[in-house]
Amino acid sequence: MESRTKRLLLREWKDEDIEPLARMNDDPRVVRYLARLADRNAIEVWINAQREHFKKHGYGLWALERLDIAGSIGFCGLVNVPYQAHFTPAVEIAWRLHPDWWGRGYATEAAVAALAFGFQNLKLNQIVANAAGDNVASRRLMERIGMSHDPKGDFDHPFKAVDDPLRRQVLYRLLYQDWRQKLQK
Repeated sequence: MESRTKRLLLREWKDEDIEPLARMNDDPRVVRYLARLADRNAIEVWINAQREHFKKHGYGLWALERLDIAGSIGFCGLVNVPYQAHFTPAVEIAWRLHPDWWGRGYATEAAVAALAFGFQNLKLNQIVANAAGDNVASRRLMERIGMSHDPKGDFDHPFKAVDDPLRRQVLYRLLYQDWRQKLQK
């Protein structure tokens, strides 16, 4: 399953995506607010989990590739939230790009395509996203794609240790009717 935008191909994972993902995973700027995969084996396991999510649910995190250059520049897509929280069960939009591609609108372009897929193809009523409160870049992207933050929805991430400064997460949501209304403007 693939999706195309003006500049990007959102595609399923290939074995040759392991190295670009490993380089991205090793960059401290990328993992500053995110979980770092421990090693190459963990990266392979993660990619296989993305493949399985696609097989099981018909959607997942796509590898991102520029249409004019072969090779993964990151990922974006939709996944089932894998933990219990006050807003679950839910489908979450997520993304991660290598810093070489930051600031060019690729994450926004991919996220807009992922939202459209979720609302049009999957008929979702809502899509959520979360980030550490200090992750200003991700929060700005969430707002650019039409998501809204309600501070009453913020939560402690159950996969983070109690003393982890990234444990407190801000929750953003986008309802289908709000997404549809923005399209009509």
